[in-house]
Amino acid sequence: MNEVAANRFVVGTAGHVDHGKTRLVQALTGIDCDRWEEEKQRGITIDLGFASMVEDGWQIGFVDVPGHERFVHNALAGLGGIQMMVLVVAADEGVMPQTLEHLAICSLLRIPAGLAVLSKTDLVSSDLVELAELELEEALSETPFAGAPILPVSAQTGEGLERLRAALVELARSAAPIDRHRSLPVRLSIDRAFHLRGLGVLVTGTLARGIVSVGDELDILPAVGRARVRSIEVHGDRRQQAEAGERTSLQLVGVDLEQVARGDELTAPGVYRATTSLLVRCRLLSTAPEPLDGSSPVRLHVNAAQRMGRLRPLEAERLIPGQEAVAEIRLDEPLVAVRGDRFVIRRPSPQTTLGGGEVLDPAWRRPRGKSLGPTIEALNSSDRQAAAVQWTADGREAGLAVTELALRLGVLPLDAENVLNGAARDGLVLQAGAGRFVSAAAVRRVTRRARRLVEAHFAADRLSRGMPKAELVRRLLGARAADLASAYLEWSSRAGKDSSVVVEGELVTLPGRASELTGAESQLARDLVEGFERQGLTPGSPEELCRSLGAKPQVFDGVLRYLVDRGKLVRLPNGLLLAAAALERFQADLFATGWDTFTVADFKDRFGLTRKWAIPLLEHLDRQRLTRREGDRRRVLRPRGQTAPT
Repeated sequence: MNEVAANRFVVGTAGHVDHGKTRLVQALTGIDCDRWEEEKQRGITIDLGFASMVEDGWQIGFVDVPGHERFVHNALAGLGGIQMMVLVVAADEGVMPQTLEHLAICSLLRIPAGLAVLSKTDLVSSDLVELAELELEEALSETPFAGAPILPVSAQTGEGLERLRAALVELARSAAPIDRHRSLPVRLSIDRAFHLRGLGVLVTGTLARGIVSVGDELDILPAVGRARVRSIEVHGDRRQQAEAGERTSLQLVGVDLEQVARGDELTAPGVYRATTSLLVRCRLLSTAPEPLDGSSPVRLHVNAAQRMGRLRPLEAERLIPGQEAVAEIRLDEPLVAVRGDRFVIRRPSPQTTLGGGEVLDPAWRRPRGKSLGPTIEALNSSDRQAAAVQWTADGREAGLAVTELALRLGVLPLDAENVLNGAARDGLVLQAGAGRFVSAAAVRRVTRRARRLVEAHFAADRLSRGMPKAELVRRLLGARAADLASAYLEWSSRAGKDSSVVVEGELVTLPGRASELTGAESQLARDLVEGFERQGLTPGSPEELCRSLGAKPQVFDGVLRYLVDRGKLVRLPNGLLLAAAALERFQADLFATGWDTFTVADFKDRFGLTRKWAIPLLEHLDRQRLTRREGDRRRVLRPRGQTAPT
């Protein structure tokens, strides 16, 4: 068992092929990272290798990446999760093309810390070492690693190794702490997946976020799958849990090897999501062979994943080498990404590193019908709240759910809710319900449109009591935002005089509005009610009554709806109409029969009704809970306090 370390740090080697990266890691850790027979035969690293050492209370894990240009895609799979770069340059050859490409990649990924090693110093004179150091210092000067320590080392003789160990620990101490990453939802990008007899499927990767424990259920993305962690190893030590910042091997159950591949991610359930559309801030290297314009094919690398896609600049027609701008990337296949992820883009053929940058929106949808400027400005900010406010506005009437923000940011819903609550306190968004927020602009749009729709309803039907709330919600919000109807209608009711509406039960009307009949309409209403009352339980059709009264059909229909709305006429389940007074007399007659139960035949005979009228009347009685159907009979349910006649 290795010495237990209180602190953990992951280092990635970088540099040109055959500059001694693997030999250096072996000299520091005693572990040969070349695992494959081909690697040993050819003397170069083809795939990723892993090793670790414990020094002064620190467990430092090494990801040894291949230096050959043909295997840069493998190098990128390992460099995505590291916290420190160790750039290795052979003193006998100096800075080479892959040195510069790896240095550019580490710069684009914004690896937090770095140092440089001049290897193979035992092969050259001190003068050549000094020249190589000057050359390396110049290469670093135009990168974020300018001024990084440059340490001469010989893995063969051991010269400089102790100083290198001390420098690694010192940089680890001074680097940004990763404690906050431990509180984030679990995320591990898989850089190796394999099968061992007796153990099953094993995967390895750097645990970028969270704490994973034996027994945890984890999502496998982008494929929709779920696996359980049977066992955990960290640099060969069996553990019950692993923490952010550790190189980790997980034994999985519930998944076959064919379902897992490099670039897949193991994540906390329901927290992360795969995407094929990204908004990014991208910098094109000054060494890029040509500008990117239109819809340029690129190979995108995020953590250990790589996908083909197309990049389109949004702030200008083309992205010039050496410049930085916002762009969109559409992918052929999904990968996992959240806001803030770093990426690298390479030209598919011939393969060349073009540039890289940061993901601004992992679920990008270009807004239609408006300028991109305000959206880009908000999302290009480093402020999470600004992004949340913009996404809320982009959601229009549906706004932004806490769960959606959590997916885009890759955080727990509670953290996403805190961001939106802060925006609400600042007056930038409004809470429309549990876990949902909308923009003030959306509220203004909905309020104005609600007023217009209700006004149009009354223009078409002057005598209506109000517009049915269900119809207003359907036309106003559609399916996406229908669940926010209560909040929107409440805001609409509190709006100013010119834009407010009033909710009255299941109807929506305008403030202070009352439907008044004209003199002629009042007379028509009286004639209508009297006509229906005279005909009792079997009146003629409204059309016949309209003709007999000599009324205009449009006026007649409006008055008819007016009487139904106010309860003077009652519409039965099949649409037939009765006078309310006639219906009340009929119900009193029913209770006067003394029946406890009755059949349909009894009912028809007693009241002299045909089936056309009997069935709708019975359904009306059932709905009013005056009767209850029991098989082929109906039971009379008398109003409270009323007994059967004796």
